[in-house]
Amino acid sequence: MIKVSESASKKIVEMMHDDGFDAAHDFVRVGVKSGGCSGLSYELKFDKSIGENDKVFEDNNVRIAVEKKSFLYLAGTVLEYSGGLNGKGFVFNNPNASRTCGCGESFSL
Repeated sequence: MIKVSESASKKIVEMMHDDGFDAAHDFVRVGVKSGGCSGLSYELKFDKSIGENDKVFEDNNVRIAVEKKSFLYLAGTVLEYSGGLNGKGFVFNNPNASRTCGCGESFSL
């Protein structure tokens, strides 16, 4: 399962609304792709549909869709949000990552 912190949930719902999505019906698609300075990088985007290979979770009023291949890398991850002047934005706290880059946008296993 992928968890969403309260601060991330508030920001996601706000951003979905701003972009014309409805958090009650639409999804945050979380994925992993090759790239980044550590080998794998995270992807976040809004989506209105679910694919046949997606796992779907809901936490803190956010519906999350993850393709099964990406889920292997993301199981147990907590999506958090850090705002303010020194904030990093969305942060993935991934227990599967053995190494992350300084910006927190890529990782390796």
